[in-house]
Amino acid sequence: MKDILKDAAARAIRFRQSLTDRGVIPTAEAVERLTELGGPLPDEPCDPAVVLRMLDEIGSPATMAAPGGRYFGFVTGSSLPATVAANWLATAWDQNA
Repeated sequence: MKDILKDAAARAIRFRQSLTDRGVIPTAEAVERLTELGGPLPDEPCDPAVVLRMLDEIGSPATMAAPGGRYFGFVTGSSLPATVAANWLATAWDQNA
């Protein structure tokens, strides 16, 4: 369990650090790759590390760089490092309000 959570944190940190160097909008190629996430759901459980890797390697490049300082689209809020960390903690608690 600890390894997958550390992997997710490392991937999230890399994503946040990449925001100043990447384009605000995803490339056409990145968006086209999203089809690789489609298809039928598996009948059996699979390795969560593989799922996380696919989500990051395919999904992350296809996102808008909305948390970055160069995004001037919709004013929908912000995800500062403190708010991301609080969200992770609340997700780990898994409580129903």
